[in-house]
Amino acid sequence: MAHVEWSAGIDSVSGALSKPGKGSQHSCNKMLIGTHRVAPTENNQCNRLYLRKKTVRTTPVTPDEAAARLRFSTVAAMVKQRKGDLTKIAADQQAFIAQKDLPSGKKTLKAYYWKVCGDEYDQNLANG
Repeated sequence: MAHVEWSAGIDSVSGALSKPGKGSQHSCNKMLIGTHRVAPTENNQCNRLYLRKKTVRTTPVTPDEAAARLRFSTVAAMVKQRKGDLTKIAADQQAFIAQKDLPSGKKTLKAYYWKVCGDEYDQNLANG
């Protein structure tokens, strides 16, 4: 396995370091992915690099997948709108604080917004 040494000031790298280009861009056909594992272990070499070949989807989008994509994009827009609505900020913060220490409570305000807006989307979908 390769050993990676980072420059001074870089502790770890995680995520896609390079992606294959779309269309006619001049780029490689492989994706370079770096991971950093945080776990109690005797091995201090927790960084890994992987190469993944560019893949092309061969199956059509299923109706369930299309519905999940629609739900995600709609709820994301609802979260963005709600976070910017000055009339709801104070009430949302109070409701978030009241539920965050409960066993099923959301621990971040962002997660709380996604829960509230997701429930609202699901309720609207069920009601027609």
